[in-house]
Amino acid sequence: MQVRAADRDRLEAFLEVTGFGVALDSIALAAGDAPAMLGMQTGDFGSDWSRVSQQVFDTEKMQEMALDILSETLSDEHLSHAAEFYASPLGQRLVEAENASHMVEDDEAKQQEGRALVAEAVEQGDERVETLQNLNEAVDSDGNSVRAVQEIQVRFLMAASNAGILEQDLDEGALRAAMKAGEDEMRQAMRASALAGAAYTYQNFSNDELQAYLEALEHPDMQTVYQLMNAVQYEIMANRFEVLAARMAEMHPGQEL
Repeated sequence: MQVRAADRDRLEAFLEVTGFGVALDSIALAAGDAPAMLGMQTGDFGSDWSRVSQQVFDTEKMQEMALDILSETLSDEHLSHAAEFYASPLGQRLVEAENASHMVEDDEAKQQEGRALVAEAVEQGDERVETLQNLNEAVDSDGNSVRAVQEIQVRFLMAASNAGILEQDLDEGALRAAMKAGEDEMRQAMRASALAGAAYTYQNFSNDELQAYLEALEHPDMQTVYQLMNAVQYEIMANRFEVLAARMAEMHPGQEL
């Protein structure tokens, strides 16, 4: 038990130093998207919406879930490698910028500013755009982000259907087929969004600093850490959306999708 407790302490420090804890906290901001995915609005769920969504997306609960998974999957070697980089002066500045960006509630304003920065860099022929694209690819090297988002949507919509929120039952096979048909379009949209987001997040870093970050992210050990962190983040998000669907059913009668 003593070793386990020490492991837990190291993992908690890992969440802090890498900024992964804040990334998990920011999942709560996605709760507001849930009604729109059902063709509804938060107002349709009455005055309880805010309280219930905060309960479901409780940040302490999500961090506990992450610690449980990481305690079984993240090796000391990989933890140490990632923590060492993020504890460096550049790493800490990056974490500070990433944490601030994660918690921006007005995503559209962030996207607009990011798109303007990308357009400016393209106009100047700046290599920065390519570096930002490479950074995004490095944190999703297995290209799973699109499939993961689709899986979250399917799990949420099916949970909503099973909970009786929708007037008509959804067919999971048909839902997956429809998402598959729109996969290329979604991938392009997510790439554009990620590029604008990166331009916004890293606007105060030099090209040399971003290149140094890219080299750190492309290290095999860091790649393993990111694949694991992505998997943890997506699983927690899917789990919370499924729980939210069940709670939404308590707040409102059925609606058409």
